Amino acid sequence: MEASCSLQVYQGSLFPVLSPPHFLTSLSRISLASSSPYCKTKNFNTSSSFRLRNRCSISSSPEILVSSEGDDKVVEVSDDSDFDLKSWMHSNGLPPCKVLLKEKSSHNSNYRPIHYVAASEDLQVGDIAFSVPNSLVVTLEKVLGNETVAELLASNKLSELACLALYLMYEKKQGQKSFWYPYIRELDRQRGRGQLAVESPLLWSESELSYLSGSPVLAEIMLRADGIKKEYNELDAVWFMAGSLFQQYPYDIPTEAFPFEIFKQAFVAVQSCVVHLQGVSLARRFALVPLGPPLLAYSSTCRAMLTAVDDAVQLVVDRPYKPGEPIVVWCGPQPNSKLLLNYGFVDEDNHYDRIVVEAALNTEDPQYQEKRMVAQRNGKLSQQSFHVLVGKEREAVADLLPYLRLGYVSDPADMQSVITSQGPICPESLQNNS
Repeated sequence: MEASCSLQVYQGSLFPVLSPPHFLTSLSRISLASSSPYCKTKNFNTSSSFRLRNRCSISSSPEILVSSEGDDKVVEVSDDSDFDLKSWMHSNGLPPCKVLLKEKSSHNSNYRPIHYVAASEDLQVGDIAFSVPNSLVVTLEKVLGNETVAELLASNKLSELACLALYLMYEKKQGQKSFWYPYIRELDRQRGRGQLAVESPLLWSESELSYLSGSPVLAEIMLRADGIKKEYNELDAVWFMAGSLFQQYPYDIPTEAFPFEIFKQAFVAVQSCVVHLQGVSLARRFALVPLGPPLLAYSSTCRAMLTAVDDAVQLVVDRPYKPGEPIVVWCGPQPNSKLLLNYGFVDEDNHYDRIVVEAALNTEDPQYQEKRMVAQRNGKLSQQSFHVLVGKEREAVADLLPYLRLGYVSDPADMQSVITSQGPICPESLQNNS
């Protein structure tokens, strides 16, 4: 008998937080296949270490050195042991706050420890941890110097991330003359690493990406990398469209000034720390906030968010903290596949980690209209999405199976029984008849 429904699976991810190399190894086991002989199943996917020669990038030349062997190993050195981002911010308008910067060692001994924001004193729910003035926040409005042009770029689908990355790359060329030099140095130190000190897989080498073989996340990474390449190819258009806004930089046009691999590094660094502000103009929607991500840890169970208020961006904590405890913020309703792609980590307590199963009634089924009516009566659509959440797999299956049984009912007498039933969409007793 032909199937009377179709089943499509949109892959999220379902895997625990593990440290490398176990972190990478676990990813190779992420896959999903249908065991149903009746339903068509598809995996839907949403969207290397680099070498630094004589070009400038968001990764600082003094801090990033390429090994002489010509391989992909990167070694970091530093001449800024006394560097203090927070002190620079205080000297430029940051009011007294209740946080400090601490260090966390990296899994890669070649990389320096990352910084993270921790409480400097006891904090209670509702306390303002810090309030960063807008003068220390990088937005498209500030980059382009004109809100109208900034909104024009955003409305034309030119990526805010690409513009912010380009801005910081040119500012990097200014060296210590740039006002943002201390912040850029901090981004260099972080290298786009998230709270596990792991880089986004967009920057993994080919050998590291091989751990994802068999996982739909790999295709998602490739898709995002292609998107970054397209952004790079549009940089010159941005430059000429708003040429007067970049006239302060006496350098070549973007694609001549920066090779793709360097732009990719800068783009990923910006992606890992950009904040999506709510209730602001398009020109201020995407913001880079010192003391924000990646210095702040992400948590799916947190509800604290960086918020635009008056002339600042502030963080109000949603839980008590003891001195020295890392401050966390909400990362939005993102499954672990997105967290890995964007920030280089996964969250074992992620309530938004999911597999989306989309089932549909067959419109060519002679009993389609009756089945559609029964589905609607039970709060379901003719094309219905079911979310399989971590820890709630049994509930999701219990919700999905009656709908699938309905799709496969073929006997008119059984269908009449379903129509007159006051119970589930399709009683389990009819399963063997379908």
